[in-house]
Amino acid sequence: MSGGNASSASASRRLDQWLWFARFARSRSLAARLCTAGAVTVNGLTVSKANHVIRIGDVITLPQGAFCRTARVLAPGARRGPAMEARGLYEEAAPPVRLSELAPAWMPLLAADEPRNDLS
Repeated sequence: MSGGNASSASASRRLDQWLWFARFARSRSLAARLCTAGAVTVNGLTVSKANHVIRIGDVITLPQGAFCRTARVLAPGARRGPAMEARGLYEEAAPPVRLSELAPAWMPLLAADEPRNDLS
């Protein structure tokens, strides 16, 4: 019976640990801060705790630099290894999106409504 528990435990991982293993964060404390700040979503739901459990098949969305990345979990990982090993933990579910492209659609309309000073 303990063998079944061990396999189910290895198929899940804390979110902050996984983000560190997959090299989305430089340190585990930074990964935990991303989670508690509400910057990470798992399967469309905002995560507020670093100890949120993720499983194979979950879709994670998070900011990384100037981009918003979306990744599907392929493996929980066992350690923070080299970059090639980290890339095996996930697949890109969508291409990275530049954060400035996520601006609301009404922003350009405001610029068009500004009065012009062509009378000078």
